[in-house]
Amino acid sequence: MASQPSRTAPPAKQANARPSAATPELPSAVPLMALSTGFWAFKTLAAAHELDLFSRLAGGAGITAAGLAEALGLHPRPAEMLLTGCAALGLLEKADGRYRNTPLSDAYLVRGKPYYFGGFVQMADKRLYAGWGRLAEALRTNRPTTWDPAVQSSIFDGEDPTMLALFWEAMHSLSTMTARKLGEAVELGRFRRLLDIGGGSGAYDIELCKQYGALRATVLDLPHVAAIAARKIAEAGLTDRIETAGGSFFEPLPKDHDVHLLSMILHDWDEAKNRALLRRSFEALPGGGAVVISELLVNDEKTGPAPAALMSLNMLIETEGRNYTPAEYSAWLEEAGFRHVETVWFDAPAANGAVIGRKP
Repeated sequence: MASQPSRTAPPAKQANARPSAATPELPSAVPLMALSTGFWAFKTLAAAHELDLFSRLAGGAGITAAGLAEALGLHPRPAEMLLTGCAALGLLEKADGRYRNTPLSDAYLVRGKPYYFGGFVQMADKRLYAGWGRLAEALRTNRPTTWDPAVQSSIFDGEDPTMLALFWEAMHSLSTMTARKLGEAVELGRFRRLLDIGGGSGAYDIELCKQYGALRATVLDLPHVAAIAARKIAEAGLTDRIETAGGSFFEPLPKDHDVHLLSMILHDWDEAKNRALLRRSFEALPGGGAVVISELLVNDEKTGPAPAALMSLNMLIETEGRNYTPAEYSAWLEEAGFRHVETVWFDAPAANGAVIGRKP
């Protein structure tokens, strides 16, 4: 019987063999890791702020890990880890064995500084963080998660006083820096009286009146919010140029102003309320007047940018609104009677542009 030809086993695949050309190369998973751990960076910032780390290091004071542990009553291990984390995030820098604030932290995270941003950090930590933890619930129910609609009529009604104070301090932080950029991007020199509709703490009015010496302003907001604005205005020494008016912008607007500002207001409300508010603005303005809508604008394709798209999801957990596009605002302004509508872009913490409509 003829013998069968021997069969040679195929060589074992080498461990470092390259995939065949037919195998597609996978994209890097690094972006997913960055997204998945994004809260690590935020909570590092929030914890350092809560421990008053940046205020403690104001004015160039430096500290060692051992010094921080002693000052705050921490174990040396977490003290060193916190300082290392803050340095890695660009919040601290290290020289000669001591950690100091970077210019960013010294400008914005030291209590009492004119552009203190800590109010927003604290609100994001104590209020928004928990609400975002229930984002899937908000998506399923189309209801906010940071307050109970069965108890309150809106985010601004019946809020806990401590949380409300935190909210307005955060809004003042955001608005102060954004108002400066808005005033640089949009020429307001020809206007004489500005009505800040839903003006909150008056941060926009304070900054814009500093930039434009002939401008006078009125902050229109609910009475308890107008009282907050009055205190901020007095602290800024501008009570002779900025007044407050307690009331609702769902009622007819005063008619003695030639420019209206709607900053971070329309994203709180649905389309019907926004269109009605723009009609009231048109009715109250004189011929030649203008309305300025300052917001984080979603692009017309609704693909970004990320800050505006994510702020829109924040509106899901907080309000009945969303972040809208320039095309949507432009259509509503035209419908209300405004003409020569344009969009001006800029870069600021709370807004990336302004849509401006003019009354013929």
